[in-house]
Amino acid sequence: ELSRWIADPAVQVVISSGGTGLTGRDGTPEAVAPLLDKTIEGFGELFRVLSFETIGTSTLQSRCLAGVANGTVIFVLPGSLDAVETAWDRLISAQLDPATRPCNLVQLLPRLTEPAG
Repeated sequence: ELSRWIADPAVQVVISSGGTGLTGRDGTPEAVAPLLDKTIEGFGELFRVLSFETIGTSTLQSRCLAGVANGTVIFVLPGSLDAVETAWDRLISAQLDPATRPCNLVQLLPRLTEPAG
């Protein structure tokens, strides 16, 4: 399904939750990472800093990530409601708001598929 969304020019952002832990059943990062053209390293780093405020060192178990695939921004979040709310309220919503300054992901969307050069 994710591959179809990435191929659809009408889909600009995908947010998934769950499967980012360390157990045998947690494989979302492994499934998504090969599809990404570029990763947004700062997302996982900043998410874990913010998450540390509420869950302490347990945040190191999160393998959340974000990246771009075929011009689609993808966020892979932990499955807990608290994690999803933290990511949305404190990171993602601002980056999807064109008013966020000095820069935001919305202003980059039209340029994500431009050729390298």
